[in-house]
Amino acid sequence: MDNRAEVRQFLSTRRGRITPEQAGIEPYGGRRRVPGLRREEVARLAGVSVDYYTRLERGNLTGVSDSVLDAIAGALELDRAEQDHLYDLARTANTSGRKRAPATAAAGVRPELQFLLDTITGAPAFIGNNRMDVVAANTLGYALYSEMYRSPARPANHSRFIFLDPRAHNFYTDWERAANTNVAILRREAGRNPHDKGIAELIGELSMRSDEFRTRWAAHNVRRHYAGTKFFQHPVVGLLELNYQVLGLEEDPGHSLTVYPATPGSASDQALKLLASWAVTENIVELAQAGARS
Repeated sequence: MDNRAEVRQFLSTRRGRITPEQAGIEPYGGRRRVPGLRREEVARLAGVSVDYYTRLERGNLTGVSDSVLDAIAGALELDRAEQDHLYDLARTANTSGRKRAPATAAAGVRPELQFLLDTITGAPAFIGNNRMDVVAANTLGYALYSEMYRSPARPANHSRFIFLDPRAHNFYTDWERAANTNVAILRREAGRNPHDKGIAELIGELSMRSDEFRTRWAAHNVRRHYAGTKFFQHPVVGLLELNYQVLGLEEDPGHSLTVYPATPGSASDQALKLLASWAVTENIVELAQAGARS
């Protein structure tokens, strides 16, 4: 990403969503052309000069202190994910632009991680990377995302499935939410890894091929995504309500483990048992790994 452009657009979109009334200040200066705060109002709330804030919003975070970043975050009412994103942008601005991420990681994982996945038998589980690829899964993980694996392209990718595959609209009970969440996670990852070629190529591809993605990308929203509940409409077992937990893998930077347990004794718990039986019958692991789903 162009760091200065990202800073400029991120700060201006955050400023534009807050009204003076929400910020607890008296509007001034006559008729307002936009509903959001003016730069001078943000500067006043943050306790910095208008010139200094203007410099920041023009994309220059070089040398900015943590205390100023905290003040700006407070003035713009940033949530935790947005604060993290602002800090990531500042970190990039203050490091050498000549640093580059390594080449795109291989599709597989260390054998030990696959062994770990295979010990999880009662819930779908998969390992993903920061490019939205699913690089490994257990049997139920492959079965859960069988629709995504119908395409022979590997590695399977959440973003491409959501925005480029019509089956995703049926698979996600709330496709709009899934799409918004996916883009917000991807933008946060792009802020953390501004020189990652794989992320940049994915964003470029989706921007070219999907109006839905392009519109959401322009909103500059970011999100933390570590725990919660998701709903899926699986073509074989029907509605699934699954909890999810995401755990970072410190020995494998950029990779995380996601597990989707169902509430014990629930209808979804029973559906997962049925899904496991179907996966064995259909040889779903071999089909998914070979890219032979059609």
